Amino acid sequence: MTAALEAWRQEERRDLATIEFVDVRKHYHQGERHVRALDGCSLRIEEGEFFSLLGPSGTGKTTLLGLVAGFEAADSGEVLVGGEAVRRPGPDRALVFQAPNLYPWLSAVDNVAQALHARRLPRRQRREAALAQLAEVGLADAAGRHPYQLSGGMQQRVGIARALAMDPRVLLMDEPFAALDAYVRQEAQALIVALWLKRQVTTLFVTHSIEEALLLSTRVGIMAAGKVADVLEVPFEHPRDPTSAEFNDLRRTIHERIEAGVRNERRAR
Repeated sequence: MTAALEAWRQEERRDLATIEFVDVRKHYHQGERHVRALDGCSLRIEEGEFFSLLGPSGTGKTTLLGLVAGFEAADSGEVLVGGEAVRRPGPDRALVFQAPNLYPWLSAVDNVAQALHARRLPRRQRREAALAQLAEVGLADAAGRHPYQLSGGMQQRVGIARALAMDPRVLLMDEPFAALDAYVRQEAQALIVALWLKRQVTTLFVTHSIEEALLLSTRVGIMAAGKVADVLEVPFEHPRDPTSAEFNDLRRTIHERIEAGVRNERRAR
């Protein structure tokens, strides 16, 4: 990376941000059916925290993520990033989806560089920044390849590189490793932990996997009936041992609380 590019990145580097949901409600209509996706949801995620959301499908996890991203607005309540209300999408919030959503006609480096168009960089510096970011996720040798030439795990690494190239205040991840096989998923989890430890970017991570949440997170939130019903600290240092007694005790506790939430919701219907 050139000295000029590094100077730009330091100048443009954003402070980290809190994420807050204050009594947020979001309802949808599916035909004649009224769906309460979020129903008075409140939560605060601290600067530099890695926070995972767990819960069955339909409990509002992805809706929360979309509100932070600015893709849609809450019906009531407030969604705040760094103390400011979210009104629209912005480069301070980067997303990584389950599908990498890469441009098939662009190389890996050009896919990453595409994210930097809004950052006022000349083309040459966009490419240098993209190459540096690909190297950070272990894909320096794949910069010139197109998505069809990359494995699923490599494509997802390009997606992560594209998100981090923006130096976001907040990183949003919606089940990014769900489609990967077990070994590649473990590699991807180790990568995102290493990147988070290095950057400490505030991260909101949606997953269905209790083990994944415990391997990655500082805290875990359990969603039920459109609210964050429970929040648990994850007290283990990285790297974490999923075979340890303490890890499995916490996994059982979370599983029991998710099951209790499901039972309570069924009784309330």
